[in-house]
Amino acid sequence: MSQSESVRKTETIPQWKREEVDDIVDFIESYASVGVVGVGGIPSRQLQDMRRGLHGQAEVRVSRNTLVERALEEVNEGYEQLTDLVSGQVALIGTNDNPFGLYKELEASKTPAPINAGEVAPNDIVIPEGDTGIDPGPFVGELQTVGAAARIMDGSIKVTEDSTVLEAGEEVSADLANVLSELGIEPKEVGLDLRGVYSEGVLFDPEELAIDIDEYRADIEAGAAAARNLSINAVYPTATTAGSLLGKGAGEAKALGLFAAIEDEDLMPDLVAKADAQLRAVAALIDDEDALPEELRGVEAPAEPAESESADEAEADESSDESDEAAEADAPDDDDDDDDGAEGLGAMFG
Repeated sequence: MSQSESVRKTETIPQWKREEVDDIVDFIESYASVGVVGVGGIPSRQLQDMRRGLHGQAEVRVSRNTLVERALEEVNEGYEQLTDLVSGQVALIGTNDNPFGLYKELEASKTPAPINAGEVAPNDIVIPEGDTGIDPGPFVGELQTVGAAARIMDGSIKVTEDSTVLEAGEEVSADLANVLSELGIEPKEVGLDLRGVYSEGVLFDPEELAIDIDEYRADIEAGAAAARNLSINAVYPTATTAGSLLGKGAGEAKALGLFAAIEDEDLMPDLVAKADAQLRAVAALIDDEDALPEELRGVEAPAEPAESESADEAEADESSDESDEAAEADAPDDDDDDDDGAEGLGAMFG
């Protein structure tokens, strides 16, 4: 449509319609995200409650479909794509939240409602097993008529098993509507049915917005963990992994220093602990206790770390042993025991 045709079309409509279109245009331009919601079947009072419940998060604007379409076309900029969704009983909804947040909010605001005769079941309708709380009478026959397994037991009408009385997509009969009403079963949800949202140049369908937030968060966390592991294994430093890489490098350097018995100040406690463990292992193999100093008699060989034990676990165990040995070294010993120990070591190693 050319600009001149648009002007002529605008000039021919009544003033009140022109003002309404201008108001709708202002509404559309005042929000970051604008969508179309179905409002069919929602009682007026309940619709007002929903609008109040969304206050501060989203705003609902109800108007004639023709005027809504005209306003969307006037704004253009991609909003005209929403005109395909304007049919039946609908309204515009505007929010500065992202489309995913809007969808989640609208789904959470839906409430259970009774279903009327002639309506189509949105999902399978099931009458659950249990006591109906209704005294024996004609109602047991009504239950059986609609397909529920019901009988009189212990002075009450009971449903003996979960009974699917209508499948999704089938029409609700008057008899079933009465039975469900009597049981207080509300098999449908009433709320603003989001048909689509236009935001930042993209038209989102409801199916694209219906994501599992917890699953999505878990996927992101798993991806972040995998990326971190890749960075560390590839020795690719980043702001997140630099500390871990330095710690890993320090651990590997320490392991190499211990293996090569490098006499470094930081390694001496570990080297001494390692030598002490080796000495005890040798002492445990000597059957002649007279050849050993008194403090080494009857010692048992240190337990060998399991083959499946990780390097980090081995280092942790070694540090623990080291702490125990240091505690023993700090404990006061008898002077005579020290002398005997020195003489015994001299006899063993010349």
